[in-house]
Amino acid sequence: MKFIDEARIEVIAGDGGNGSSSLRREKFIPKGGPDGGDGGRGGSVIAVADRNINTLIDYRYSRRHEAKSGEQGRGSDCYGKAADDIILRMPVGTSIFDDDTGDLLADLVTHDQVFVLAKGGNGGWGNIHFKSSINQTPRQSNPGLPGERRNVRLELKLLADVGLLGMPNAGKSTFIAAVSNARPKIADYPFTTLQPNLGVVRVSHEKSFVVADIPGLIEGAAEGAGLGHQFLRHLSRTRLLLHLVDLAPIDENTDPVYEAKAIVEELRKYDPALYEKPRWLVLNKLDMIPEEERAARVEDFLQRYGRPAQVYQISGLTRMGCEHLVLGIYDYLQAQVKAEFEEQTDVRFLDGENVANESHDDPQ
Repeated sequence: MKFIDEARIEVIAGDGGNGSSSLRREKFIPKGGPDGGDGGRGGSVIAVADRNINTLIDYRYSRRHEAKSGEQGRGSDCYGKAADDIILRMPVGTSIFDDDTGDLLADLVTHDQVFVLAKGGNGGWGNIHFKSSINQTPRQSNPGLPGERRNVRLELKLLADVGLLGMPNAGKSTFIAAVSNARPKIADYPFTTLQPNLGVVRVSHEKSFVVADIPGLIEGAAEGAGLGHQFLRHLSRTRLLLHLVDLAPIDENTDPVYEAKAIVEELRKYDPALYEKPRWLVLNKLDMIPEEERAARVEDFLQRYGRPAQVYQISGLTRMGCEHLVLGIYDYLQAQVKAEFEEQTDVRFLDGENVANESHDDPQ
């Protein structure tokens, strides 16, 4: 299935049915009074998050979604039938924007989360609602209200714990295939990855996290060069970025330090919030460097690039150093989740026991 992560659609809710203005006229009941029923409610257009869907391809080619209008009220106290709602199932992680104003309307981040894209109009009142002691034969009724209509832009942002950054051929696909269940296309030429890939990394039977691999970035990506800038949004929900650097490029004229700094600069230009995310440096393809030269090559790189807080040396092909990196990532993610939980619930953990942060008066 083709991966589509952006779509524009038009949603139109149904109008409410008109109320009826009717007077009861039957044999032996010449003055039965008003009996006009209400109009039915128009159908709404509703978005529902579905974890079983992973692309917006359904909305790339079906761009107009219009619900039916409610039935009109009739005599004999007959109310119009409400129209059925239209349910639009979208991947978890979809952001919904008003395409005219650019405002964020909803962020579908949990399974079965519901958002009403366009609300159907209410049905009009029939004349039975206007009966009174001084107006026993009302002939007025209300028309149904129009349904909402809206132009909507859908953006899919993958839900992953860790995102991979790097130049084309940095070994991102090889790495995600080595540590997770993902099986991306791997080849010895640039731009092998043309769409994001998700992989579940299992540390143990009950411990896992999700890694997202996006197409490689090149210099000028923030201005539209290459493919990676189209998918950088998928890294916005991650807790950690892994910056993979090819320490043994095929072209001898390629400088890994220059390319690494170029990636960081493109990240800063694209989104300052993404630039501020925690980012670990991962020096890849050490298996292609003679063992006696590895230490000198790594030291030269770090002297010219700088020494970040977290640096890992791996080989995605031989899986050297990958287990150590995976365990470090899992421990970091667990610490982040724990810190967020404590901040939200005001609970501290001491020696495996949770203690509420409450002040207690000393007993007298």
